Amino acid sequence: MPTFQYRALKTDGLITEGQLDAPGRPDALRQMEALGLRPVGLFEKKAAAGVQKPPAPAAERFSLSLQPQKVSGKALENFTRLLSSLLASGVPLSRALVILYREAAAPVVAAKWKEIHDLVVDGMSLADAMAKSPEVFPRVYVAMVQAGETGGFLDVVLSQIADFQSREKELRSKVMSAMLYPCILLTLALGVLTFLLVFFIPRFQKLFSGFGGALPLITQLIIGVSHVVRNYGLFVAAGLVAAGFLLRAWFTSETGRRVWESLVLRAPLVGGLVAQFALARFCRMLGTLLGAGVPLVQGLNVARKSIGNQILVDAVSQSIERVQQGGRLGQSLADCKRLFSGSVLEMISVAEESGRLDSELVRIAAVTEGDLDRELKTAVAFAEPLMLFMIAGFIGTIFIGMLLPIFTLQQYIK
Repeated sequence: MPTFQYRALKTDGLITEGQLDAPGRPDALRQMEALGLRPVGLFEKKAAAGVQKPPAPAAERFSLSLQPQKVSGKALENFTRLLSSLLASGVPLSRALVILYREAAAPVVAAKWKEIHDLVVDGMSLADAMAKSPEVFPRVYVAMVQAGETGGFLDVVLSQIADFQSREKELRSKVMSAMLYPCILLTLALGVLTFLLVFFIPRFQKLFSGFGGALPLITQLIIGVSHVVRNYGLFVAAGLVAAGFLLRAWFTSETGRRVWESLVLRAPLVGGLVAQFALARFCRMLGTLLGAGVPLVQGLNVARKSIGNQILVDAVSQSIERVQQGGRLGQSLADCKRLFSGSVLEMISVAEESGRLDSELVRIAAVTEGDLDRELKTAVAFAEPLMLFMIAGFIGTIFIGMLLPIFTLQQYIK
């Protein structure tokens, strides 16, 4: 049976240390509660160096290797909402975390929630415990939890986070569904072009090789591309993959990321959609935090992390400095023209004067999301015929280039 070393507060407020035997950490905590101790730290004593645990059975190792290693967004949303409900009903944080990891369906999810519970029981704040798992808890999530812990309204903030996650997921699903059909068209176009270059054109090339005379320039170019694809296709693909990795590494760097995001914002159609998406996230996040009681400056520091585009984050950061110096929010955001239009700034200023800034920001986010949904549908409706036209243009060019020498076949025969 494992032995646990504990450090706890007694009823008279003094610190005591000791050890106890228990089958697991929850049982050790229950024993401490029965003794009237409030845990400060609880650590399992390691076994002696010479004692080794027996290896797990092969079937168990195989089953563990097949388990997913990532906590899904749905699991995180359920965790957030259930934790908010438990805290709102008066359940202590440590006991609420025990309930959550015991009720988790997936073993990986249960292990992650248990890890958070153990860190909290050992004296760490919930936000700091979550910050140790950035692959599960985003920076914005941790910042909101930290704000809720500091202000004493953690249950309210967690409920707001769950609502925000639900709306964020819905908005992302709309964007992904809007891009699905154009991506399918692009994939089909690449497949058709590859088939024509690899299998179709070589048959015509054998036909043309029996005749003298020069082929038209467009036919020569198409045959040359077909030759490169057939003989050096693997090398070309490897080069493209390597170039893709290099570009990705450059885009993830600070300089490359700023250059790319600046180009995206200046794009004729995409730039406006990206700015609207960032505006909706910023306004909903800030409105959610203000509605939960988070101070304005702290809410701005958290909300700017949800924007996603570093160029816009820098612009908002300059506005936060003006708010810290005593400026009004509407006037401070006026310099960030790419994100906030004149009408939005006017609505924020009026709401700030009337004391309903939180509800107005949420309303602006809802209106912006509706506009974004309509513009996405319009963009997709425009992209579909454009891609069909491009596909038809590529395929038509190949057919014309291959059939053009046939029209002059009589001259070759003579």
